[in-house]
Amino acid sequence: MRKLLRLMVASALALSLVACGTDAAAQRESNSDAATTENKTATTDDKTYNVGVIQLVQHPALDAATQGFQDALVEKLGDKVNITVENASGDNSTCATIANSFVSDNVDLIMANATPALQASETATSEIPIVATSITDYATALDIKDWTGATGVNVTGTSDLAPLDGQADMLHELFPDAKKVGIIYCSGEDNSIYQATKITEYLEKYGYEVTAYTFSDSSDVATVTQSACSSSDVIYVPTDNVAANCAETINNVALTAKVPIVAGEEGICKGCGVATLSISYYDIGHAAGEMAYEILANGKAPSTMDIQYATEFTKEYNEAIAKELGVEIPDDYEAIATED
Repeated sequence: MRKLLRLMVASALALSLVACGTDAAAQRESNSDAATTENKTATTDDKTYNVGVIQLVQHPALDAATQGFQDALVEKLGDKVNITVENASGDNSTCATIANSFVSDNVDLIMANATPALQASETATSEIPIVATSITDYATALDIKDWTGATGVNVTGTSDLAPLDGQADMLHELFPDAKKVGIIYCSGEDNSIYQATKITEYLEKYGYEVTAYTFSDSSDVATVTQSACSSSDVIYVPTDNVAANCAETINNVALTAKVPIVAGEEGICKGCGVATLSISYYDIGHAAGEMAYEILANGKAPSTMDIQYATEFTKEYNEAIAKELGVEIPDDYEAIATED
């Protein structure tokens, strides 16, 4: 009986030791998992992100968008982000060169400011996340047929599309007696074509006769503007990078011809327009920076992130040009600030 009792005690002790060993192993494994998780977190927290920015051309609107993007990332990441800004000086092939350089450098994210910069970036990589801004219509820019709100590829970002129906309303509010509207834009900018096509529909509902006048590059701007002025009562200039860069040239022709211009955004209006229904480019750039943060720090997939649009629009006017042309501006318009 005593022998049987000793065997039972020894067996229980053995089982207890096995259980203790199993618990200790489980605890070691748990501690190891916790350490691994902690190390991963530390690695993520310690990472410095490299971001490349391609801006098509130096212009107040695009400059503001780039600044907003940079400010947002620095607000979120502090000194954990290095941002390299490259300007393509209005040249599409230079956009491609910059994009390929960023891909070779294996940056963590590319920000593309304006449509040619986006198109060059999307061609250069299908792996590196791309956040764009100052894009009017992503479906047009990327040739996406079945648009759902997100691109489905490694691209997301913000749009600079102001409501084209609202801009048509503005043109009619200011120039109800006009008969002919000319639209001038660069034929090489897909988003300008999109804007011209859409606003034509809205303008024709008001009974205007609408004619498009296109230039291929900056060398044609003065000639095309002169042609448009000779056959139009008022001109509409959409958000167009070449037009923005040549606003002074357009103004020299149109102001001499006494033909008023309604512009697609504040920068163009400041240079040659009477009025605009405008957005804040700084704000859409800042929103793009916040989207970039979500991708870099929180692992969001750009392919599933819906494109974001401006929600606030401002009626603005160019006081000097309006006064020179004798255009009466309603009280709910804000004068565009000018440099002293």
